Order: sequence, then C-alpha cells, then structure tokens
Amino acid sequence: MRVFYSDHYTIDLPEGHRFPMAKYRMLREALVDRDIVGAHELFDPGLASVEEVLRAHTERYVHGVVNGTLDPLEIRRIGFPWSPSLVTRSLATVSGCLNATEAALIDGISGNLAGGTHHAMRDAGEGYCVFNDVAISTLKVLADGRVRSVAIIDLDVHQGNGNSEILGERPDVTIFSMHGERNYPFRKVPSTIDIDLPDGTTDAAYLDVLQTYLPQVLDRMPDLVFYIAGVDPLVHDALGRLHLTFDGLAERDRLVLQGCRDRGIPVMVALGGGYARPIELTVEAQCNLYRMIRQTFPDR
Repeated sequence: MRVFYSDHYTIDLPEGHRFPMAKYRMLREALVDRDIVGAHELFDPGLASVEEVLRAHTERYVHGVVNGTLDPLEIRRIGFPWSPSLVTRSLATVSGCLNATEAALIDGISGNLAGGTHHAMRDAGEGYCVFNDVAISTLKVLADGRVRSVAIIDLDVHQGNGNSEILGERPDVTIFSMHGERNYPFRKVPSTIDIDLPDGTTDAAYLDVLQTYLPQVLDRMPDLVFYIAGVDPLVHDALGRLHLTFDGLAERDRLVLQGCRDRGIPVMVALGGGYARPIELTVEAQCNLYRMIRQTFPDR
C-alpha cells in the first residue's frame, strides 16, 4: 500500500492556536513505530502546481493565497495566519491527494496522511481548509478520463460544504455526508445525500444510519471512492459533539472499506478532522483506521 506524507504537513502556528498541527507528524511516527505502515510504504508527494489547484478554485483566490494578498477577513475565515509555509503545506496536501488518487486506481487502496479539506470553496477557504484536495483530484481524474464517476463518502463530523459547492451539480459525482446537525458549518451546502445527526449520537444509532444509506452510494458502482475518514465524531473530540467510541469508529471504517472491497471499487482515504483532548486520542483513532485498512486489504 502506498501512503503519502510530507514533513510540510506540519507547520508552526502562533502560541495558543487551537488547531493541533502536531497530529500529522505524530500519526506518521505512530504508524511506523507500531508497524502498521512500513517506512518503505511512505512516499513524499512533493508540491502541487498552481495549474492543478486552479481546476477547482478561481484564479483570484489561488493567486491571493500563493502571493499572500488575500484580504485579512479572508485569512481569518481560513483560520490560519498566512505564511509561506502555509502555502507550501497547502500545495503538499493537494499533491498528497493527487498522488494517492493515482495509487488507489492502480492498487485499489491508498492513503494521504492529511487532507479531506472539504470546507474550501471555489473562491474562498474556511474552517482550516485552504485548497480542496478531494475536489481538485476528482476534477482531474474525471477530466483525464481515468474514471467516469466518483463518490465522496464524507464521515467527518462537519458537513463538507466546499465539496458540495464545487462538485454538487455534477451528475458524475455522488457526495454522501453524515455530520452533526448543529455543528459547523452553520450554512450547509446540500450534498447528494445529507444525514444530519443530533448531538450525542452514539455508536448504535450512527452505525444503523450508515448501514441504511451506504449501500445507496456504493451500489451506484462509482469508479472511485474518496473516503474522508474524520475521527472527530469521537466522544473525546473537542469540536465533535457526537459520542462515538473507538470501537464505533473502527466499525464505521470497516463498513466503508469492506463495502468498497466487496464491489471492487478503488478507495482513497483522506484524514479529515480530529481535535481530541489530549490529541493522542485522535492519533489513536487514526491508527485504528489504518489497522482497519490493513485488515480489509491484507494483500495490499
């Protein structure tokens, strides 16, 4: 299995910033230390080009990010202070998704140890999302004729408004989102299938809903699935408001991955969100995700 990771995924933030940036490095170290992913399976994706990013975003916005000329209110909406390292991080994240997409189409499964930046819209970033890696990758493989249809299974606790704003009108893209009804973003852009979950949803209720709707997505037999496997539904998550356990998240991942495997659908896994306190709990949940990938795809 090919998994993409860059040291650029982790950048310095101002003292007291609420985003747990160290989790990317911590996850990479944990996966290798626990022999879940071998060091030989980790690949540096390099940086995406501006031309690739422009597939999903406006020229005004992309050049504003790259050149550091966005309005201060636009920067505040993103949630990170602008810096050259933020630009590099954002381009590396997109490249990780692009490379992992190619790997999934060849190998059947792949991962990027970042990404799922599903709040970034055509002409704006928000919610810690600068460029929309999954939208960019979706538009690339569709334009190249590599696939005829794509499904995005977005199980981050926050609705992927950027995915829907960029891709929602395309008949060749199915977007399925299960998310907190009262959580960010407060103005949700409709997906193909949106499931709003009440605060405090537990394992049994969550998995029952997932088993009801997931076949409706996978039975369409898309040529590729992007799985945004946010672990922020975890009960310990500071921003989640749902009450899933580690076992519940693992079963969620099994249902998605096994559903793709049974139908022969390639799947690319993006991390999405995770903001537990302490952050080690997020890393543990993400390690469990990769354990489940290994269990479901033991021959990859």
